[in-house]
Amino acid sequence: MTNDVLQRTMIRDVHIEDRPRERLRRQGAMSLSNQELLAILLRTGTKEESVLVLANRVLSVFERLHHLKHATIEEMVAIRGIGEVKAIQLLAAIELGRRLAQKHSDEKYTIRSPQDAATYLMPDMTSLNQEHFVVGKLT
Repeated sequence: MTNDVLQRTMIRDVHIEDRPRERLRRQGAMSLSNQELLAILLRTGTKEESVLVLANRVLSVFERLHHLKHATIEEMVAIRGIGEVKAIQLLAAIELGRRLAQKHSDEKYTIRSPQDAATYLMPDMTSLNQEHFVVGKLT
């Protein structure tokens, strides 16, 4: 499908079994692309373009999905088709994902090597915008 045809194709024109929500229900979330997952969160496109095109534009503005975790409301609403409500929904979903990825504070973790330390700290530190120096207390 050409980009022009894709932009004119609305989600209602896509066969029901090929729509992201139905595919998620049938095949699971892992089977969907980043574009389709974003489209589900956005729920609707605009009068001129489908939600899939809007989701694709969000991904292209942030270059990589990873960059979305640093997005601000102002950056989101600067994207044509994203209003404050959609921006807030996306940022809330991103924060939920971040919280799910964090380790539980009640878990005990033994660090015996630099690799153990890296494994322990990496999930939290990969989302930081600048380098941090972390010091822990020996117990």
